[in-house]
Amino acid sequence: MHIPDNYLSPSTCAAMGAAMVPVWTIAVKKVKEEVSKVKIPLLGIGAAFSFLMMMFNVPLPGGTTGHAVGGTLIAILLGPFSACISVTVALLIQALMFGDGGILAFGANCFNMAFVLPFIGYFIYKFIKDRVKSEKGEYIGIILASYFGINIAALCAAIEFGIQPVLFKNPAGQPLYSPYALGVSIPAMTIPHLLVAGIVEALFTVVIFAFIKKVSPGTIYEGAKKKTKAIYGLIIALICLTPLGLLATGTAWGEWGADEIKDVLTGGKSLGFVPEGMKNGFNFESIMPDYTIGGLPEIAGYILSAVAGVAILIILFKIIGSIKKSKPGSNNE
Repeated sequence: MHIPDNYLSPSTCAAMGAAMVPVWTIAVKKVKEEVSKVKIPLLGIGAAFSFLMMMFNVPLPGGTTGHAVGGTLIAILLGPFSACISVTVALLIQALMFGDGGILAFGANCFNMAFVLPFIGYFIYKFIKDRVKSEKGEYIGIILASYFGINIAALCAAIEFGIQPVLFKNPAGQPLYSPYALGVSIPAMTIPHLLVAGIVEALFTVVIFAFIKKVSPGTIYEGAKKKTKAIYGLIIALICLTPLGLLATGTAWGEWGADEIKDVLTGGKSLGFVPEGMKNGFNFESIMPDYTIGGLPEIAGYILSAVAGVAILIILFKIIGSIKKSKPGSNNE
């Protein structure tokens, strides 16, 4: 679901970035007003969960791969505005350090995964939970919310891909950017997410929510016990398990490099050309591309990338929490 650079036109990227500006502005304002100084580090923990969940690639029908995002999980735990900020920062670290998702396409990726996914997921969860007032209702809400949240986000990404060949062509009529129209991009993105990725997202969300509810209910409910050590233990366990994400082979749909897209098969036919926008487009060299470290085995590089990403996110939000001013009369609770 991470759209690389040069799949969307610069004008599309600019429009998606502009669409996110008011979302980020309101989210920052809401978090500053509603999240206390001591709870800001929880946004870093939420971002770490999202970062790690996105490292567990799973094979999808059609020979591609996908992953969970965790946006609905963070929205349920901390609220949708906090989720928007947490996933945005996780996506930023992924793009800058690991080349996962484009720099120009950052606004589009945030629109899909940091805005649409957590807000849709949160409101579905709230709608169900408010009407089925039981633990069973809570978990039904979590499953449906996380499943539909990621699927609607995937649909948005498919539409962004699919409008490119309609709007941007060279004089010969060849697409300049993503070459696949809506008739291809929508089923290619949505069917694998409906069949597999949505289920993985729901599974991750339910398991992690149930774990946190059991070991640290204060993270979810005001006044209950909060045991962050147990949550950090889960994060360490997930880091150790991230190499499982390497078992899935193949490239995620819409994330092919310029060196491989001409050979991608669609309906039994290869594309046969490299869109000019991809061939001559923006190129950014990340520090640890594809979660690898030069000279190290792939598994070691993947684990160290997970450690680095999680450490940056948790430390960053701890620093933000330390400089946030306490409200007058607040006991920082």
